[in-house]
Amino acid sequence: MKALIIPLALGVVIVVETSTVGFAEVPDAISAPGEIPIADIHAEGAQIYECKPDPGGELTWQFREPVATLLIAGKTVGRHYAGPTWELLDGSAVSGRVMASSPAGSPNDIPLLKLNVVWARGVGLLAGVTTIQRLNTKGGAVQGPCQSAGAFQSAPYSADYAFLKRGG
Repeated sequence: MKALIIPLALGVVIVVETSTVGFAEVPDAISAPGEIPIADIHAEGAQIYECKPDPGGELTWQFREPVATLLIAGKTVGRHYAGPTWELLDGSAVSGRVMASSPAGSPNDIPLLKLNVVWARGVGLLAGVTTIQRLNTKGGAVQGPCQSAGAFQSAPYSADYAFLKRGG
């Protein structure tokens, strides 16, 4: 564990312990050479899917958004939602765009991802983050047929998100 000290307004300081567990097990497809880990934050929540016609007109489950609580050492530190966006209680937030993926451990697990940050705000823990990796996914893949347009399905999932910045 590595401790990060985060200064907030009015002299308040938050000390956050971050873990580097999982950084060494990143598949080449989603690696980020030359980038430095800032934080590893665990997420617990659901991947939400909507039943919609595909380009061929067949109804299929299509990803809509994540809804998850972000945790460090078992304590809530923020939330993860559509965008995709990660927002922390310290006021920092980032949104990303998927750049690469790699298969997860099983067909029930959503893929591992590499995302480039396309939007950021705040001066907290996520300030300066340039890349996000979704690692150690469990669950989140939709199961079963899609039979009614407009229907929703929630698939519980967990993952670790590695937040990185450019080195140097």
